Amino acid sequence: MLIETETTPNPATLKFLPGRTVMDAGTRDFATPEEAEASPLAEALFGLGDVTGVFFGRDFISVTAGPGSDWRDLKPDVLSVLLDHFSAHMPLFRQTGAGFSVPPADEDVPTDDPADAEIVAQIRELIDTRVRPAVANDGGDIVYRGFDKGKVYLRMQGACAGCPSSSATLKNGIEQLLRYYVPEVTEVRAV
Repeated sequence: MLIETETTPNPATLKFLPGRTVMDAGTRDFATPEEAEASPLAEALFGLGDVTGVFFGRDFISVTAGPGSDWRDLKPDVLSVLLDHFSAHMPLFRQTGAGFSVPPADEDVPTDDPADAEIVAQIRELIDTRVRPAVANDGGDIVYRGFDKGKVYLRMQGACAGCPSSSATLKNGIEQLLRYYVPEVTEVRAV
C-alpha cells in the first residue's frame, strides 16, 4: 500500500492520502487526545506524542504536529500508524463513536433568524460547492456556524485551523466570494 503525502499551507500540518475512502460522508476533526478516543486511528496518531490534531476528510487524513516537532522525525511514524491501520482493515471508529458529528456549539455565535432562511441557503450552497472543495485540497474543512446581521460565522478545521494564512483565506477569498454572490453578507468571522 502506498500512502502519498502533501504539504498544506499550514507548515505544522501534512496531508496523507491512503488511496482509498477515509470517510464515506462528512468529516471529523480531533483537537485533543480525549476526542480521539472515538477512533482507534486518531488515538494511535495522538499516541505518537508529537501530534496535536487529526482530521479525517473524504479521502485524506491531515495530521498536525505540535510546536517544536520535526516532520522529518514524525512523518515515518505517522506513515507506519496509517499503514498498519489500513492494511489490517481496522474500523475508523469504535462502535460507540460517531462517524462524524456536528461541531460543538459556539458560545458567541447567534442562532440563524428564520427570516434569513433564503440568505443562509445561498451561503451554505456557496460554501459547499465552491469553498469546501478548495479547502479540502489544502487538508482541511470549513463549517458554516451562523449568520446574523450581515456577518457569517465559520469554523476552520484540519490543516486550516491555526494556519498562518487562514485569516487571509477568510478575508481575501471567502468573504469576497460571499459578498459578491450574496450582497447581504458584510463580513466573515472565524469561530
